[in-house]
Amino acid sequence: MSDDNYDNDFVTETEGMKGERMEMTVVVFESIEHLRGYDFKTETNTHKPLQRTGSDSVKSRSSRAAVVCLVLLCVLLLTAVIVLCVHIYTNLTEQRNELEIKITNLTEERNELEIKITNLTEERNKLEIKNNNLTEESKTKRDQLINQLSILDEWIYYQFSFYYKSNEKKSWTESRRDCLKKGADLIITNNREEYDFVMNITNKTEFWIGATDIDVDGSWKWVDGSNMTSGFRFWAKGGQVKEPGGGTLENCAVSHSTQWPNIKGWNDVKCNDTYNWICEKSILPLI
Repeated sequence: MSDDNYDNDFVTETEGMKGERMEMTVVVFESIEHLRGYDFKTETNTHKPLQRTGSDSVKSRSSRAAVVCLVLLCVLLLTAVIVLCVHIYTNLTEQRNELEIKITNLTEERNELEIKITNLTEERNKLEIKNNNLTEESKTKRDQLINQLSILDEWIYYQFSFYYKSNEKKSWTESRRDCLKKGADLIITNNREEYDFVMNITNKTEFWIGATDIDVDGSWKWVDGSNMTSGFRFWAKGGQVKEPGGGTLENCAVSHSTQWPNIKGWNDVKCNDTYNWICEKSILPLI
């Protein structure tokens, strides 16, 4: 090879290498310029969103619907609880008010009853005091009466009554008048025991008793106005005897009849006839 060709090839190769270096320099400069304009912080912190597929979108919507339903259900439950609480509170308030009214009424009734009880207690105490005073007065009067009548031998005490047996004989009207003067009246026989007592003290003889039908024939009454039909009656009966049997002629009664000594009971006789009499004075009104 000649030197000229060698030199030409060398020059050509050298120029080619220079061209390549120039291209590389341009590429490097372009790369540096590109790097200068790039924001590494933004690139580092910013992530591009991933592209979602169709199934992911459906799942996302289902999850949102479930969350919405759960929230609505919670709201409904909370509303129901609030309404129930309000209803219960309202009922409790009404019941409390009703109970307060009842308690107030009961308290007023209790106070009224306490006042009534207090008044009744005071009245009872007054009545007890009055009764005690009356009892003491009655006892005093009874004792005085007993002392006064016991002085007289003619008066006999028997079952809350004093009896006076006369020693003389008079008509029924005069006999009663004598009893009234003594503060007594002709005897009223109320039971069989009292009748037997009279028979014992009169030795089964005739004594005027306080029975007559002088106002209305057949309507026998005691001297206190009581009707014989409603009380004790003991007219003499036996065999052909049936008292009273005197009609309009015999309008007063005696304790016994000696005409029929074996027959017990009262006998009607003429009021103008004369017999002994028995006066009776009860002490019950004084007790």
